[in-house]
Amino acid sequence: MDDTAFLKIQGLRKSYEYVDALRGVDLTLARGDFLCLFGPNGAGKTTLIKIVADLLKPTSGTVEITGGPDLDSDIRSRIGLISHQTLLYDELTARENLQFYSSIYQIPDPDDKIDSLLHTVGLYNRREERVSTFSRGMQQRLSIARALINDPVLLLLDEPYSGLDQFAATVLSNHLKKLHAQHRTIIMVTHNLTRGLETADRIGILSEGRLVYLKDRDEIDLPSFEDHYLMHMETN
Repeated sequence: MDDTAFLKIQGLRKSYEYVDALRGVDLTLARGDFLCLFGPNGAGKTTLIKIVADLLKPTSGTVEITGGPDLDSDIRSRIGLISHQTLLYDELTARENLQFYSSIYQIPDPDDKIDSLLHTVGLYNRREERVSTFSRGMQQRLSIARALINDPVLLLLDEPYSGLDQFAATVLSNHLKKLHAQHRTIIMVTHNLTRGLETADRIGILSEGRLVYLKDRDEIDLPSFEDHYLMHMETN
């Protein structure tokens, strides 16, 4: 693995019975990179996120994550995930959900951190209410707090703006910018061009299981990028 690489993906393939979801993806990210991947439905974006999160095994290829001298060797305990599924327990309160995940990650004395995250996502006043009573947007807000409870050095986001109200979307964007400034590595897949282009520093397009476009944001001509994106949307 390259000394400068934080995440290295080589020859990644995932095949189901009749579908090739990923067809040989190669990607290297340095620590602190913020990559936003765009692509049409069925492009393989969610599959890629799940494999990096170690929730799904590839058919072939490798995913390597290295911590570096200032990080724990068990880097996978420092991955945060925000996906379509909130990964929350409906019959627990907001606070109890965060306490549960704190115990999984063995976070010492988590109460102050839980309170801070609940304030951040605007749910502190609802902290003792069951998640089953929350709207979809409120559940998504709490899932943001859940994903941040272990202070992730690698944050994976699968359509994170789906179902968010304007307040929660702004909270998420601001927090992503803060994490990026703290040199966290982030991969986000989204259809929201505006949010993705304003927060990420590397931009890619995944289409039919292949990474067909990858550039630094500073190199991108916006009209040209939109043409590339629309071309791949039209062919799917």
